[in-house]
This record gives sequence, C-alpha cells and structure tokens, in this order.
Amino acid sequence: MSGVALSPLPATLPVLLGTAAGTALCSATANTLNQMSEVPFDAQMARTRNRPLVRKAITPLHAAGFAAVTGIAGPAVLLTFVNPLTAGLGVLNIVLYSGIYTRMKRTSIVNTWVGAVVGAIPPVMGWTACNGRLWPSPTSPIELFPPPFLDFTSSIASQFPDLVHIAGTADSPLGAFALFMLLFSWQFPHFNSLAHLVRTSYAQGGYKMLPVTDPKKNALVSLRHTALLAGICTVLTPLSGLTTWAFAATSALPNAMLLSNAWRFWRRPGDKEARRLWHTSLWWLPVMLGLMMVHKQGTSWTEWIGLVEAEEHNEKEKEQEVATADKTQ
Repeated sequence: MSGVALSPLPATLPVLLGTAAGTALCSATANTLNQMSEVPFDAQMARTRNRPLVRKAITPLHAAGFAAVTGIAGPAVLLTFVNPLTAGLGVLNIVLYSGIYTRMKRTSIVNTWVGAVVGAIPPVMGWTACNGRLWPSPTSPIELFPPPFLDFTSSIASQFPDLVHIAGTADSPLGAFALFMLLFSWQFPHFNSLAHLVRTSYAQGGYKMLPVTDPKKNALVSLRHTALLAGICTVLTPLSGLTTWAFAATSALPNAMLLSNAWRFWRRPGDKEARRLWHTSLWWLPVMLGLMMVHKQGTSWTEWIGLVEAEEHNEKEKEQEVATADKTQ
C-alpha cells in the first residue's frame, strides 16, 4: 500500500484495496506452502512446534486446499482489479518463497538474500499497480531530481538523452528501484538480529542460517545494509523523485539510531544487542515510510490542510518548472 501511496501516478480505491487484498492472499499461499513442506523440521524447533500442521490442528489436505484457493484468488484479484504485471509479480513471489527460499534454508546461507528479494517485491507491486514502469525506455525514462544546490546529473542526461531526464514527472523506474532497495536492505538488520535470537532453534532444525554458521559475519551483514539504508534515504530516494530533498534531513535521526544499534551488534554480537537492533528495526520502517509520504515529491500538505490556496501552490510549481527548463537548456 505504501508503493501505491508513493507513486506519482493516480490510483483509485479499488486499485488500492485490490493490491492489498491480492498481495495478502499471495502471501498466505506462500506461507501455507512453506509450512506444509517444513512440518518435520518445525516439530524440532521451540519457536515453530506450535504451528497448526505440527499440532495436527488441521490436516495436510485442509492446508493444501487453503493454499490452492488463496493461490488462485490472489493473482486473480490482482489481475482483475489491478493489472497483469502486478499479478505476475504476485505469482513470482509465491514461487520464490515457497519453491526456492524454503528449499535453500537447509542448503545455503544465501537463502537470506533470496528471502530479502521476496520481502522487497510487495512495495514494487504497489508501484506497478499504478502502472508505474520497472525498466527505463524512451517512453519511460529515468527522471533525476538533483538537489537545488548541486547539479551533477546534466552530464549523465546528455550522454543518455533517451533514457535519462532531469526533473520530470517522477514517474520513473528509479522510484521502483528505490522502494525495492529500501525494503531489501531493511530486512538484514531486521531478520539477522531476530535470527541471532533464535539461532538455537535454527540449529536444532538443521537450517543453514548465518547466525548459526558465522555469528560475527551475521552482525557484519546487518551493519553493511544498515549503512546502505542511510545512503538510500539520503541520496537515492530524493534523487529518484519519490521524495523531496528534505527527506534526507528528517530521516537522519532514525537512520543514526538504527546504525548505532547495528554498530553495537557488530562490536558485540550478543542477545541484548540483537534484541535492541530488532526492536529498532520494527519502528524504523513505518516511521521511514511515513516520512516518505510526508515529503512525497509534488505533494503540498500546507495546501491539503488549507494553509495555502491551491492556485498559489500551482503558480509556484509553474515558476519552478520554468526555472528548471531554463537551467536544463
């Protein structure tokens, strides 16, 4: 839903609700198929031994029927109320999670990176739900929004005039990439810290998780992606046109708090440090998405609450467009 909200393209209520419902159904399918295939291993772990299939609260046939219904309904809702690309991404996520990620958990630590891709696709589905593009083309170029005091993108635009523009409509594939990277990198401080806390259960179940095989590297990966998150918020997000450059400033404090806890976790990968990082990651994501909506490019909250007249705001936008066009020429 945040992907729909942050898209510069118009969206209707049926599209918003259809995206949310279809994505939820696809998620239910992937989760059900995952639990169906891991019953013997879930039974060995304290954190999963109370799941319905392990407790025999429901039968495998019941679970398979539920997965079949949601697996058909999810993509069908997305296809009917949204569009084929978003439905295709929903199907892709079911396959990635239940078919690849689930199997890799017992064979390679790379499973965490595959799982991060799965978690990063839903906001992109919100972007495509509004008919946003995923790949640059002459009809859908990358739009760059450099900071007012620094124009370092003119040379890039001059070299690739068909694929890169300066300060356009923000309907740019770079926006989808920024959303993807934000959710992709966030999952490492979030999941790695949680996985550290339940590493004993993972070891009991025979899962190849980084906190089991190399706890120090597990903390280092968290720190790397937390640092990358700071760069995504400070540079990539406003440069893509998702937000104004004010977002780089207002996101500094939450980023500093997350980075500080990731640093402590790396210096001393203990349970206390892992729990603190995990708790920080829980509030960091909704706060960051909320700030992105506050600073959404082209949105005037002063106009929305009635402090500035719409005509005055539109006049200022026209003046900025003229100034930008003159500068680009």
